[in-house]
Amino acid sequence: MDFSKRVKSISASQTLKITSLIKKLRREGRSVINFAAGEPDFDTPDEIKSYAKDSIDSGFTKYTPVAGILELREEIARKFRLQNNLKYSPNQIVVSSGAKHSLINVLMTLIDEGDEVIIMAPYWLSYPEMVKLSSGVPVIVSFSRESGFRPDFDKLKAAITENTKCIILNSPTNPTGIVWREDELQSLGRIALERGIFIISDEIYEHLIYESEHISIGSLSGEIFRNTITINGVSKSHAMTGWRIGWIGADIELVSEITKMQSQMTSNASSISQKAAFAALKMDDSWLSFIKKKFKERRDVMMQMLDGYGISFIKPEGAFYLFMDISRFKGGSLFFAQELLDKKLVGVIPGEPFGADDYIRLSYATSIENIKEGIDRIGKFFNG
Repeated sequence: MDFSKRVKSISASQTLKITSLIKKLRREGRSVINFAAGEPDFDTPDEIKSYAKDSIDSGFTKYTPVAGILELREEIARKFRLQNNLKYSPNQIVVSSGAKHSLINVLMTLIDEGDEVIIMAPYWLSYPEMVKLSSGVPVIVSFSRESGFRPDFDKLKAAITENTKCIILNSPTNPTGIVWREDELQSLGRIALERGIFIISDEIYEHLIYESEHISIGSLSGEIFRNTITINGVSKSHAMTGWRIGWIGADIELVSEITKMQSQMTSNASSISQKAAFAALKMDDSWLSFIKKKFKERRDVMMQMLDGYGISFIKPEGAFYLFMDISRFKGGSLFFAQELLDKKLVGVIPGEPFGADDYIRLSYATSIENIKEGIDRIGKFFNG
């Protein structure tokens, strides 16, 4: 069949592909340790589920406004104000079917054919593919492993051309777990202002930071705020990946155009999921404190064991991933990941689709028992 150039230009998600293979092996009775998961292993909190069930029982199962129900947008605006020092009004917010949907909404609204979007490597593997789907050109700026993949602003400025439309920022970062510092955010903001570039700030892991605090780049100044589009959601913070709720905070003119486009693509996000997201945002901080504590404990166990085996990695400051160095092995990360799965039944995500082929990504969104067993298998494979 003759498919579109658009779909032929993109790759399938390696994360979903490997996760599917792991599930298949488990169905066959194989004892696979899964370090590939990009979602919390906790269940959605009961009070969120109860609120959603009540919404179903009360008949809240119809279309809603395209941009989302007002009570949810008001709660998101309140969250932005209190937690992020971002002054978005409810009419500057669009609720979409997950933060991934929010990102593609923004890109498809801003990008014309040939427009360039700067993506800093290592990056979440979907960013370049979403830019391609939007008819844009992903421009990859690779940061050095020697610096621990911290931002290099000389490289960043050198990559900007007259066609540059946006820079995608992700902090905490998937896959490295790096958290951008305030001085780094200030430098990025100044560059964007000088060159008239939008910053798309993906802050989906903001509540999972272990040694510092999250700073929203849009909070640094009024000028940077106007150039920033903030993306967030409840998938990672409230173990709600399957509920598919994310949101955009942006200039009201851009939000109007995004709403128009979403009206012709998906209409509103699920009515029931919107109610569930409202309940999530109304919760006190005890849930967030609980998962943060659990993920930090798991991260620390994983790092301690890898140190014991003499394996190098980037210390994750946030999110729930660890980026492990496999540069001593020939064949690249795809080969390494396949060999590890075949020989030790440990599933990991190769670094190649993240823009760093000398690394693999390990998720510590699993039990400490699984982490101990899995790292033991990796250590024996690595040093065997």
